[in-house]
Amino acid sequence: MCGGIAAYKAVEVCRGLVDAGAFVSPVMTRGATRFVGTVTFSALASEPVRITLWDEPEPIPHTRLGQSADLIVVVPATARLIGSYAAGISSDLLTATLLATRAPVLLCPAMHTEMWEHPAVVDNMARLRQRGVHVVEPVAGRLAGGDVGSGRLADPADIVAAAVAILSVPADLAGIEAPATPGPVAVPGDLAGVTALVTAGGTREPIDPVRYVGNRSSGKQGYAIAAELAARGARIILISTVELAVSRGIEIVRVETAAEMEAAVLARAGQAEVIVMAAAVADFRPKEIAPHKLKKGAGPPEVVLEPTPDILAGLGARRRPGQVLVGFAAETASGESAEGDLRSYAHQKLKTKGADLIVANDVAAPGVGFAHDTNAVLIVGADGYEAEIPLASKAEIATAVVDAIARTRHDRTRDMRPATNEEQP
Repeated sequence: MCGGIAAYKAVEVCRGLVDAGAFVSPVMTRGATRFVGTVTFSALASEPVRITLWDEPEPIPHTRLGQSADLIVVVPATARLIGSYAAGISSDLLTATLLATRAPVLLCPAMHTEMWEHPAVVDNMARLRQRGVHVVEPVAGRLAGGDVGSGRLADPADIVAAAVAILSVPADLAGIEAPATPGPVAVPGDLAGVTALVTAGGTREPIDPVRYVGNRSSGKQGYAIAAELAARGARIILISTVELAVSRGIEIVRVETAAEMEAAVLARAGQAEVIVMAAAVADFRPKEIAPHKLKKGAGPPEVVLEPTPDILAGLGARRRPGQVLVGFAAETASGESAEGDLRSYAHQKLKTKGADLIVANDVAAPGVGFAHDTNAVLIVGADGYEAEIPLASKAEIATAVVDAIARTRHDRTRDMRPATNEEQP
Protein backbone atom coordinates (compact mmCIF):
# COMPACT_ATOMS: atom_id res chain seq x y z
CA MET A 1 0.00 0.00 0.00
CA CYS A 2 1.16 3.51 -0.87
CA GLY A 3 0.22 6.85 0.64
CA GLY A 4 -2.89 7.96 -1.21
CA ILE A 5 -6.46 8.64 -0.19
CA ALA A 6 -7.52 5.41 -1.95
CA ALA A 7 -5.50 3.41 0.60
CA TYR A 8 -8.69 2.73 2.53
CA LYS A 9 -9.89 0.58 -0.38
CA ALA A 10 -6.80 -1.61 0.01
CA VAL A 11 -8.49 -2.96 3.14
CA GLU A 12 -11.19 -4.52 0.95
CA VAL A 13 -8.58 -5.86 -1.47
CA CYS A 14 -6.64 -7.45 1.39
CA ARG A 15 -9.73 -9.12 2.78
CA GLY A 16 -10.85 -10.26 -0.68
CA LEU A 17 -7.48 -11.90 -1.34
CA VAL A 18 -7.52 -13.69 2.01
CA ASP A 19 -11.08 -14.87 1.38
CA ALA A 20 -9.94 -16.19 -2.00
CA GLY A 21 -7.34 -18.34 -0.25
CA ALA A 22 -4.20 -16.22 -0.57
CA PHE A 23 -1.55 -15.82 2.13
CA VAL A 24 -1.19 -12.04 2.28
CA SER A 25 1.97 -10.32 3.56
CA PRO A 26 1.14 -6.60 3.95
CA VAL A 27 3.78 -3.95 3.22
CA MET A 28 2.98 -0.28 3.77
CA THR A 29 4.92 2.88 3.00
CA ARG A 30 5.20 5.54 5.70
CA GLY A 31 2.75 7.62 3.68
CA ALA A 32 0.19 4.82 3.66
CA THR A 33 0.11 4.79 7.48
CA ARG A 34 -1.18 8.38 7.39
CA PHE A 35 -4.39 7.11 5.74
CA VAL A 36 -4.92 3.63 7.23
CA GLY A 37 -3.69 2.18 10.52
CA THR A 38 -1.27 -0.74 10.62
CA VAL A 39 -3.48 -2.60 13.10
CA THR A 40 -6.23 -2.91 10.47
CA PHE A 41 -4.00 -4.72 7.99
CA SER A 42 -2.23 -6.78 10.62
CA ALA A 43 -5.63 -8.06 11.76
CA LEU A 44 -6.97 -8.83 8.28
CA ALA A 45 -3.83 -10.11 6.55
CA SER A 46 -1.96 -13.36 7.11
CA GLU A 47 0.95 -11.81 9.02
CA PRO A 48 1.82 -8.45 10.60
CA VAL A 49 2.45 -5.33 8.54
CA ARG A 50 6.00 -4.44 7.53
CA ILE A 51 6.97 -0.81 6.96
CA THR A 52 10.75 -0.37 6.95
CA LEU A 53 13.92 -2.22 6.01
CA TRP A 54 15.36 -1.75 9.49
CA ASP A 55 12.81 -2.82 12.10
CA GLU A 56 12.37 -6.43 11.01
CA PRO A 57 13.72 -9.57 12.68
CA GLU A 58 15.42 -10.72 9.47
CA PRO A 59 18.35 -8.66 8.10
CA ILE A 60 17.09 -8.46 4.50
CA PRO A 61 13.27 -8.45 4.59
CA HIS A 62 12.84 -7.23 1.02
CA THR A 63 14.69 -10.25 -0.36
CA ARG A 64 12.60 -12.71 1.65
CA LEU A 65 9.38 -10.99 0.64
CA GLY A 66 10.38 -10.75 -3.01
CA GLN A 67 11.54 -14.34 -3.29
CA SER A 68 8.57 -15.86 -1.48
CA ALA A 69 5.87 -13.95 -3.38
CA ASP A 70 3.77 -15.53 -6.12
CA LEU A 71 2.32 -12.11 -6.90
CA ILE A 72 2.85 -8.54 -5.67
CA VAL A 73 -0.20 -6.27 -5.78
CA VAL A 74 0.40 -2.54 -5.26
CA VAL A 75 -2.83 -0.79 -4.27
CA PRO A 76 -3.01 2.13 -4.51
CA ALA A 77 0.03 2.76 -6.72
CA THR A 78 0.91 6.45 -6.50
CA ALA A 79 2.82 8.55 -9.04
CA ARG A 80 5.86 8.47 -6.72
CA LEU A 81 5.86 4.68 -6.49
CA ILE A 82 5.35 4.30 -10.25
CA GLY A 83 8.25 6.67 -10.96
CA SER A 84 10.58 4.97 -8.48
CA TYR A 85 9.74 1.50 -9.75
CA ALA A 86 10.20 2.52 -13.40
CA ALA A 87 13.57 4.11 -12.61
CA GLY A 88 14.75 1.22 -10.41
CA ILE A 89 15.03 3.35 -7.26
CA SER A 90 14.63 1.44 -3.97
CA SER A 91 14.02 4.13 -1.35
CA ASP A 92 11.85 2.07 1.02
CA LEU A 93 10.80 -1.50 1.79
CA LEU A 94 8.09 -1.56 -0.87
CA THR A 95 10.26 -0.42 -3.79
CA ALA A 96 13.13 -2.64 -2.60
CA THR A 97 10.75 -5.63 -2.58
CA LEU A 98 9.54 -4.82 -6.08
CA LEU A 99 13.14 -4.84 -7.32
CA ALA A 100 13.92 -8.03 -5.41
CA THR A 101 11.21 -10.18 -6.96
CA ARG A 102 10.74 -12.17 -10.13
CA ALA A 103 7.07 -12.74 -9.39
CA PRO A 104 4.35 -11.03 -11.48
CA VAL A 105 3.51 -7.50 -10.32
CA LEU A 106 0.02 -6.00 -10.48
CA LEU A 107 -0.12 -2.19 -10.23
CA CYS A 108 -3.40 -0.46 -9.35
CA PRO A 109 -2.82 3.28 -9.94
CA ALA A 110 -4.88 5.95 -8.19
CA MET A 111 -4.30 9.70 -8.40
CA HIS A 112 -5.86 12.91 -9.67
CA THR A 113 -6.50 13.20 -13.40
CA GLU A 114 -3.79 15.81 -13.91
CA MET A 115 -1.20 13.49 -12.37
CA TRP A 116 -2.43 10.36 -14.20
CA GLU A 117 -2.25 12.19 -17.54
CA HIS A 118 1.12 13.89 -16.87
CA PRO A 119 3.67 12.91 -19.56
CA ALA A 120 6.10 11.62 -16.91
CA VAL A 121 3.51 9.24 -15.45
CA VAL A 122 2.37 8.17 -18.92
CA ASP A 123 5.99 7.40 -19.90
CA ASN A 124 6.66 5.52 -16.66
CA MET A 125 3.54 3.40 -17.09
CA ALA A 126 4.49 2.60 -20.68
CA ARG A 127 7.96 1.51 -19.55
CA LEU A 128 6.55 -0.73 -16.84
CA ARG A 129 4.03 -2.31 -19.23
CA GLN A 130 6.87 -3.05 -21.65
CA ARG A 131 8.64 -4.88 -18.83
CA GLY A 132 5.60 -7.08 -18.32
CA VAL A 133 3.98 -5.39 -15.33
CA HIS A 134 0.22 -6.00 -15.09
CA VAL A 135 -2.04 -2.97 -14.60
CA VAL A 136 -5.62 -2.57 -13.40
CA GLU A 137 -6.42 0.76 -15.00
CA PRO A 138 -7.98 3.51 -12.90
CA VAL A 139 -11.52 4.49 -13.80
CA ALA A 140 -13.36 7.76 -14.27
CA GLY A 141 -15.41 9.03 -11.36
CA ARG A 142 -15.46 11.30 -8.34
CA LEU A 143 -12.02 12.02 -6.93
CA ALA A 144 -10.77 13.37 -3.62
CA GLY A 145 -11.66 17.06 -3.39
CA GLY A 146 -14.97 16.58 -5.19
CA ASP A 147 -13.82 16.90 -8.80
CA VAL A 148 -14.59 14.25 -11.42
CA GLY A 149 -12.20 12.63 -13.87
CA SER A 150 -10.03 9.60 -14.61
CA GLY A 151 -7.63 8.36 -11.94
CA ARG A 152 -10.06 6.83 -9.45
CA LEU A 153 -8.90 3.47 -8.09
CA ALA A 154 -10.59 0.50 -9.75
CA ASP A 155 -13.22 -1.37 -7.77
CA PRO A 156 -11.60 -3.63 -5.14
CA ALA A 157 -13.55 -6.62 -6.47
CA ASP A 158 -12.04 -6.06 -9.94
CA ILE A 159 -8.55 -5.88 -8.43
CA VAL A 160 -9.07 -9.14 -6.55
CA ALA A 161 -10.43 -10.76 -9.71
CA ALA A 162 -7.35 -9.65 -11.68
CA ALA A 163 -5.05 -11.04 -8.99
CA VAL A 164 -6.91 -14.35 -8.88
CA ALA A 165 -6.76 -14.60 -12.68
CA ILE A 166 -2.98 -14.18 -12.65
CA LEU A 167 -2.51 -16.65 -9.80
CA SER A 168 -4.78 -19.16 -11.51
CA VAL A 169 -2.32 -19.63 -14.38
CA PRO A 170 0.38 -22.23 -13.66
CA ALA A 171 3.94 -20.95 -13.76
CA ASP A 172 4.66 -23.84 -16.09
CA LEU A 173 2.27 -23.48 -19.03
CA ALA A 174 2.05 -26.58 -21.22
CA GLY A 175 5.32 -27.90 -19.82
CA ILE A 176 7.29 -24.80 -20.84
CA GLU A 177 9.57 -23.37 -18.18
CA ALA A 178 8.59 -19.86 -17.11
CA PRO A 179 11.07 -17.13 -18.19
CA ALA A 180 13.43 -15.67 -15.61
CA THR A 181 11.79 -12.28 -16.10
CA PRO A 182 8.12 -13.08 -16.70
CA GLY A 183 5.96 -10.92 -18.93
CA PRO A 184 2.21 -10.50 -18.54
CA VAL A 185 0.64 -13.85 -17.79
CA ALA A 186 -1.64 -14.96 -20.61
CA VAL A 187 -4.84 -15.73 -18.75
CA PRO A 188 -7.04 -17.97 -20.90
CA GLY A 189 -10.49 -16.42 -21.20
CA ASP A 190 -13.62 -16.62 -23.32
CA LEU A 191 -11.61 -15.49 -26.37
CA ALA A 192 -8.52 -17.68 -25.87
CA GLY A 193 -6.98 -18.68 -29.19
CA VAL A 194 -8.92 -16.05 -31.17
CA THR A 195 -7.04 -13.65 -33.45
CA ALA A 196 -8.53 -10.15 -33.32
CA LEU A 197 -7.70 -7.29 -35.67
CA VAL A 198 -8.40 -3.82 -34.21
CA THR A 199 -8.00 -0.40 -35.83
CA ALA A 200 -7.52 2.81 -33.85
CA GLY A 201 -6.98 6.53 -34.32
CA GLY A 202 -7.92 9.01 -37.03
CA THR A 203 -6.41 8.94 -40.52
CA ARG A 204 -4.57 11.91 -42.01
CA GLU A 205 -5.08 12.70 -45.68
CA PRO A 206 -2.31 15.03 -46.95
CA ILE A 207 -2.97 18.27 -48.78
CA ASP A 208 0.72 19.06 -49.09
CA PRO A 209 3.83 17.88 -47.17
CA VAL A 210 2.70 19.97 -44.13
CA ARG A 211 -1.10 20.09 -44.06
CA TYR A 212 -3.70 17.35 -43.98
CA VAL A 213 -7.42 16.62 -43.70
CA GLY A 214 -8.08 14.77 -40.45
CA ASN A 215 -10.29 14.39 -37.41
CA ARG A 216 -10.05 14.56 -33.62
CA SER A 217 -9.87 10.83 -32.84
CA SER A 218 -7.34 10.04 -30.10
CA GLY A 219 -7.37 6.26 -30.59
CA LYS A 220 -8.05 5.66 -26.87
CA GLN A 221 -11.21 3.60 -27.42
CA GLY A 222 -9.56 1.34 -29.97
CA TYR A 223 -6.60 0.75 -27.67
CA ALA A 224 -8.93 0.01 -24.76
CA ILE A 225 -10.74 -2.59 -26.87
CA ALA A 226 -7.44 -4.15 -27.92
CA ALA A 227 -6.38 -4.36 -24.26
CA GLU A 228 -9.68 -5.97 -23.22
CA LEU A 229 -9.50 -8.52 -26.04
CA ALA A 230 -5.93 -9.37 -25.06
CA ALA A 231 -6.90 -9.71 -21.39
CA ARG A 232 -9.50 -12.28 -22.42
CA GLY A 233 -7.00 -14.42 -24.29
CA ALA A 234 -7.07 -13.10 -27.86
CA ARG A 235 -4.04 -12.53 -30.05
CA ILE A 236 -4.13 -8.88 -31.16
CA ILE A 237 -3.14 -7.17 -34.40
CA LEU A 238 -3.53 -3.42 -33.78
CA ILE A 239 -3.48 -1.17 -36.85
CA SER A 240 -3.10 2.39 -35.59
CA THR A 241 -2.44 5.96 -36.63
CA VAL A 242 -1.45 7.02 -33.10
CA GLU A 243 1.21 5.98 -30.59
CA LEU A 244 -0.16 4.99 -27.19
CA ALA A 245 1.15 2.52 -24.62
CA VAL A 246 0.17 -1.12 -25.15
CA SER A 247 0.81 -4.39 -23.38
CA ARG A 248 3.68 -6.52 -24.58
CA GLY A 249 2.61 -9.14 -27.11
CA ILE A 250 0.25 -6.90 -29.10
CA GLU A 251 1.37 -6.65 -32.73
CA ILE A 252 1.23 -3.01 -33.88
CA VAL A 253 1.08 -1.86 -37.50
CA ARG A 254 1.56 1.90 -38.00
CA VAL A 255 -0.35 3.65 -40.78
CA GLU A 256 -1.37 7.23 -41.54
CA THR A 257 -3.83 7.47 -44.43
CA ALA A 258 -7.07 5.67 -45.27
CA ALA A 259 -5.37 3.94 -48.19
CA GLU A 260 -2.57 2.68 -45.94
CA MET A 261 -5.10 1.46 -43.38
CA GLU A 262 -7.10 -0.33 -46.07
CA ALA A 263 -4.00 -2.10 -47.36
CA ALA A 264 -2.91 -3.11 -43.84
CA VAL A 265 -6.38 -4.34 -42.88
CA LEU A 266 -7.02 -6.33 -46.04
CA ALA A 267 -3.58 -7.94 -45.85
CA ARG A 268 -4.35 -9.28 -42.37
CA ALA A 269 -8.13 -9.71 -42.30
CA GLY A 270 -7.87 -13.32 -43.40
CA GLN A 271 -6.04 -14.21 -40.17
CA ALA A 272 -8.71 -12.75 -37.89
CA GLU A 273 -11.80 -14.31 -36.35
CA VAL A 274 -12.76 -10.88 -34.98
CA ILE A 275 -12.33 -7.49 -36.69
CA VAL A 276 -13.06 -4.26 -34.79
CA MET A 277 -12.96 -1.14 -36.97
CA ALA A 278 -12.69 1.44 -34.17
CA ALA A 279 -10.56 3.87 -36.20
CA ALA A 280 -12.06 7.14 -37.44
CA VAL A 281 -11.26 6.79 -41.14
CA ALA A 282 -11.61 9.99 -43.17
CA ASP A 283 -14.52 9.88 -45.63
CA PHE A 284 -12.75 12.16 -48.13
CA ARG A 285 -9.19 12.97 -49.18
CA PRO A 286 -7.63 15.57 -51.49
CA LYS A 287 -7.71 14.34 -55.08
CA GLU A 288 -4.28 15.82 -55.69
CA ILE A 289 -1.44 16.32 -53.21
CA ALA A 290 0.77 19.35 -53.70
CA PRO A 291 4.45 18.29 -53.90
CA HIS A 292 5.58 21.38 -51.97
CA LYS A 293 4.13 23.41 -49.11
CA LEU A 294 1.39 25.71 -50.37
CA LYS A 295 2.32 29.34 -49.70
CA LYS A 296 -0.07 31.67 -47.95
CA GLY A 297 0.80 34.47 -50.33
CA ALA A 298 -0.57 32.49 -53.26
CA GLY A 299 -4.06 32.69 -51.73
CA PRO A 300 -6.40 29.93 -50.57
CA PRO A 301 -5.82 26.73 -52.53
CA GLU A 302 -8.63 24.96 -54.33
CA VAL A 303 -8.76 21.55 -52.66
CA VAL A 304 -10.85 19.03 -54.58
CA LEU A 305 -11.90 16.05 -52.49
CA GLU A 306 -12.65 12.47 -53.48
CA PRO A 307 -14.08 9.58 -51.43
CA THR A 308 -11.73 7.32 -49.50
CA PRO A 309 -12.12 3.53 -49.57
CA ASP A 310 -15.01 2.20 -47.48
CA ILE A 311 -12.97 -0.33 -45.52
CA LEU A 312 -15.82 -1.58 -43.34
CA ALA A 313 -18.13 -2.21 -46.31
CA GLY A 314 -15.31 -3.96 -48.13
CA LEU A 315 -14.74 -6.26 -45.18
CA GLY A 316 -18.48 -6.95 -44.92
CA ALA A 317 -18.62 -7.97 -48.58
CA ARG A 318 -15.66 -10.34 -48.48
CA ARG A 319 -15.48 -11.68 -44.91
CA ARG A 320 -15.02 -15.38 -44.37
CA PRO A 321 -17.55 -17.62 -42.59
CA GLY A 322 -17.61 -17.28 -38.81
CA GLN A 323 -15.80 -13.94 -38.77
CA VAL A 324 -17.29 -11.30 -36.44
CA LEU A 325 -17.17 -7.77 -37.89
CA VAL A 326 -17.65 -4.70 -35.66
CA GLY A 327 -18.00 -1.15 -36.96
CA PHE A 328 -18.18 2.22 -35.23
CA ALA A 329 -20.49 5.13 -35.97
CA ALA A 330 -19.49 8.54 -34.61
CA GLU A 331 -22.57 10.72 -35.02
CA THR A 332 -23.68 14.19 -33.91
CA ALA A 333 -27.32 13.52 -33.11
CA SER A 334 -29.06 16.45 -31.47
CA GLY A 335 -32.42 17.69 -30.25
CA GLU A 336 -35.27 15.82 -28.61
CA SER A 337 -34.95 12.86 -30.99
CA ALA A 338 -31.19 12.43 -30.44
CA GLU A 339 -31.52 8.92 -29.00
CA GLY A 340 -33.84 7.83 -31.79
CA ASP A 341 -31.59 9.35 -34.43
CA LEU A 342 -28.54 7.55 -33.04
CA ARG A 343 -30.38 4.23 -33.04
CA SER A 344 -31.60 4.84 -36.60
CA TYR A 345 -28.09 5.71 -37.80
CA ALA A 346 -26.66 2.61 -36.11
CA HIS A 347 -29.19 0.22 -37.67
CA GLN A 348 -28.78 1.83 -41.08
CA LYS A 349 -24.99 1.40 -40.93
CA LEU A 350 -25.43 -2.17 -39.70
CA LYS A 351 -27.30 -3.05 -42.90
CA THR A 352 -25.26 -1.06 -45.42
CA LYS A 353 -21.88 -2.25 -44.15
CA GLY A 354 -22.73 -5.92 -43.63
CA ALA A 355 -21.45 -5.85 -40.03
CA ASP A 356 -22.45 -8.01 -37.07
CA LEU A 357 -22.25 -5.17 -34.54
CA ILE A 358 -22.23 -1.38 -34.72
CA VAL A 359 -21.03 0.73 -31.80
CA ALA A 360 -22.60 4.19 -32.12
CA ASN A 361 -21.96 7.31 -30.07
CA ASP A 362 -23.00 10.95 -30.13
CA VAL A 363 -19.63 12.75 -30.15
CA ALA A 364 -21.39 16.10 -29.64
CA ALA A 365 -22.55 15.03 -26.16
CA PRO A 366 -20.50 16.13 -23.10
CA GLY A 367 -17.69 13.75 -22.17
CA VAL A 368 -18.35 11.45 -25.14
CA GLY A 369 -16.02 10.29 -27.87
CA PHE A 370 -13.02 12.08 -29.31
CA ALA A 371 -10.18 13.09 -26.96
CA HIS A 372 -12.11 12.13 -23.80
CA ASP A 373 -11.29 9.34 -21.34
CA THR A 374 -15.02 8.59 -21.14
CA ASN A 375 -17.61 7.52 -23.67
CA ALA A 376 -21.30 6.58 -23.95
CA VAL A 377 -22.39 4.16 -26.66
CA LEU A 378 -25.26 2.24 -28.16
CA ILE A 379 -24.34 -1.26 -29.39
CA VAL A 380 -26.69 -2.84 -31.93
CA GLY A 381 -26.40 -6.28 -33.51
CA ALA A 382 -27.62 -7.83 -36.74
CA ASP A 383 -29.44 -10.45 -34.64
CA GLY A 384 -31.48 -7.79 -32.81
CA TYR A 385 -29.10 -7.39 -29.88
CA GLU A 386 -29.01 -3.95 -28.25
CA ALA A 387 -27.07 -2.56 -25.30
CA GLU A 388 -26.95 1.07 -24.21
CA ILE A 389 -24.01 2.01 -22.00
CA PRO A 390 -24.23 5.44 -20.30
CA LEU A 391 -21.21 7.65 -19.70
CA ALA A 392 -18.36 5.46 -18.43
CA SER A 393 -14.61 5.05 -18.81
CA LYS A 394 -13.39 3.83 -22.17
CA ALA A 395 -12.11 0.69 -20.44
CA GLU A 396 -15.67 -0.04 -19.26
CA ILE A 397 -17.01 0.64 -22.76
CA ALA A 398 -14.40 -1.76 -24.12
CA THR A 399 -15.63 -4.46 -21.75
CA ALA A 400 -19.20 -4.00 -23.02
CA VAL A 401 -18.07 -4.15 -26.65
CA VAL A 402 -16.02 -7.31 -26.10
CA ASP A 403 -18.92 -8.85 -24.16
CA ALA A 404 -21.08 -8.30 -27.26
CA ILE A 405 -18.39 -9.84 -29.47
CA ALA A 406 -18.09 -12.90 -27.22
CA ARG A 407 -21.89 -13.27 -27.18
CA THR A 408 -22.05 -13.08 -30.98
CA ARG A 409 -19.31 -15.69 -31.36
CA HIS A 410 -20.99 -17.98 -28.84
CA ASP A 411 -24.37 -17.76 -30.58
CA ARG A 412 -22.79 -18.32 -33.99
CA THR A 413 -20.85 -21.35 -32.77
CA ARG A 414 -24.04 -22.77 -31.28
CA ASP A 415 -25.97 -22.22 -34.50
CA MET A 416 -23.22 -23.87 -36.58
CA ARG A 417 -22.94 -26.89 -34.25
CA PRO A 418 -24.33 -30.15 -35.72
CA ALA A 419 -27.63 -31.11 -34.09
CA THR A 420 -27.63 -34.01 -31.65
CA ASN A 421 -30.19 -36.80 -31.83
CA GLU A 422 -32.28 -35.04 -29.19
CA GLU A 423 -32.24 -31.83 -31.25
CA GLN A 424 -33.27 -33.46 -34.52
CA PRO A 425 -36.80 -32.52 -35.62
